[in-house]
Amino acid sequence: MPDVCIRPPEKRDFVEWSKLWESYNSFYGREGGTALSNIVVGTTWERIHRDDEPIHAFLAERGNELVGLVHYIFHRNMLQVEDTCYIQDLFVSRGLRGTGVGEFLIDATKEKCRKQGVHDIYLHTHHENQAARLLYKKVARDTGFIVYRSSTKASRETA
Repeated sequence: MPDVCIRPPEKRDFVEWSKLWESYNSFYGREGGTALSNIVVGTTWERIHRDDEPIHAFLAERGNELVGLVHYIFHRNMLQVEDTCYIQDLFVSRGLRGTGVGEFLIDATKEKCRKQGVHDIYLHTHHENQAARLLYKKVARDTGFIVYRSSTKASRETA
């Protein structure tokens, strides 16, 4: 495992964080990584830093370079009184995948959850992302659920 520090983002990290997040979106084929407008990126970054927002993040840093990120969201759940945690984004730079950085980011999120009294964490990935699926099998159980998504902007044909 390379010498990596897991820490919360600081305002000075914006440029490097946004490059990582763009790489994450590009990995999933979201219009060449440019699917998110500057408004969405800027708003998300601001939300991560606000105490009254449910959106949070950790960054993985190696030397002076950011090499990974995790974005997670605390939210209400209809099955329990306590909040639950959704790990929405997890990304590690190509050269460090499979070295434990992703697991360290998840562990940092789990520790934050423990401190917040949150005991339920969930995440999902694309069925073809075998590297993520191998990691997720180590840290969580497969519930068998499949995610469907719809948009209020979509027509019936594209829903």
